Amino acid sequence: MTNDAENERLAEVGGRIRATREARGLILHELARLSGISASALSLIETGQRDLRITSLYRIANALRIGAGYLLDGRDEETRKQETKRGGYDLGDYT
Repeated sequence: MTNDAENERLAEVGGRIRATREARGLILHELARLSGISASALSLIETGQRDLRITSLYRIANALRIGAGYLLDGRDEETRKQETKRGGYDLGDYT
């Protein structure tokens, strides 16, 4: 993944965090208290300026009461399950 692509992904994840936080009626400092992550760090994460660790992702997701997967790809658990049922992997090209 190129630097631009990585930055875009960080901005997408941060945008989903911010949108979910706002939809829950939380201000940044409230999410900071709930997640145990400083408000300044959360601000950088929400704006895509800071890469977050997987442990931070789960802390934020738990505080927002959503699955961490949604923050990564914007799909809910039901959508993810339906997509998994569609078929398996074709590994023929890799052997």
